[in-house]
Amino acid sequence: MAKTKKTDDLGTPQGESPQQSEELRSKRGPREEKKDVAIEAKLEAEEEKSELKTEKKAEKVEKISSADKKAKLAKLLEKAKELEKGVKEAKEISKEEVKTKAKEAKETGEKKEMLVPIEDYLKSSIYLGTRVITPDMRKYVYRRRADGLAVFNTALLDEKIREAAVYLSKFEPKDIILVCKREAGWKGANKFAETIGCRVFTKKYPAGILTNTNLVTFQEAELVFICDPWLDKNAMADALRIKIPVMSVCDTNNYNTGMAQILPGNNKSAKSLGFIFFLLTKLYIQNKKLDIKAPPIQEFVDDWDNLQPPQ
Repeated sequence: MAKTKKTDDLGTPQGESPQQSEELRSKRGPREEKKDVAIEAKLEAEEEKSELKTEKKAEKVEKISSADKKAKLAKLLEKAKELEKGVKEAKEISKEEVKTKAKEAKETGEKKEMLVPIEDYLKSSIYLGTRVITPDMRKYVYRRRADGLAVFNTALLDEKIREAAVYLSKFEPKDIILVCKREAGWKGANKFAETIGCRVFTKKYPAGILTNTNLVTFQEAELVFICDPWLDKNAMADALRIKIPVMSVCDTNNYNTGMAQILPGNNKSAKSLGFIFFLLTKLYIQNKKLDIKAPPIQEFVDDWDNLQPPQ
C-alpha cells in the first residue's frame, strides 16, 4: 500500500523545501492551481473576518466605557446641584434666623441681666486664664492678652455659673463631697461647705474613702465637686471608677474628659475661687429655697472692698 505524504493548507508536502514545492506546483494542472487559489482566498477571508471582529469588540468596549463615563459625570453633576441647592437653603434659613433674632432683640430691647455687675467679674480675676489653652476649653476663650494670657468670655462665665448652680441644686448637701487641694481655694471652699452643710476635703484628699469599703473613713456620695482636674485628680479618678458624677472648676489649661458638669474660670487665684464659691452658695440657697442666709462676699474673699478692676 502506497504511503501518502502529509501536506499543509496549500497542498505543499511537509518536509519539502520551498524550491521543491515550487517545482511540484509547476507540474500541477489547472485544477490543482484553482484549489490552491481557493484555499489562499479562504485564509485571507478568515483573517479579515477575525480583524473585523477584533475592531468591533474594541469599538464596543470604547462605547461602553464612554457611556459609563457620561453616566458617572451626569450623577456627579446632579449631586453637585443638590449640594449647591442645600447650601443655598441653609444660608437662606440662617439669614432669616439672624434677621428674626435681631428684630426680636430690637423690639424687646431686653438684655439678660448678669448675676453680679461686670466690675465684680473683673475684680475677682475669674476671667483670666493661663497661657495654655486646651481644645476642651477653647470655646470659652474670648481672646489673648498682649502678655499671652487667655481671657474668658465673661458672658459665657455668667451663663455657665448659672448652669453649674442648677446642676449642683439637684443634690442634697449630705450627698455632696467638695475637694480642694489648692490652698488658694481653702477659704472659699470651707465657707461654702459650712454654709450649705456638705462635706469638704482641703489640703489632701484621703485616698480610697469612696472606693474602699474596708476603711473606717469610707464615705458615700452622689456628687464629687473638685476645684482642679489636675490637682484633684485622685478624687476625680475614685469618683469616675465607681460612676459618681464629677463637677469641676476648669481653667484654660484643663481637660474636662469624664466631667458631668464644668464651671469655666480661673482656678488658680484665691479671689477668683472665693468669688465662684460665693456665687454658688448664693444660687444654691435660692434654688433649694433653704431657710438660711448667704454670707457676704467679704467672707469668701479677703480684702474684697479694696480690690479694683483693671483699667
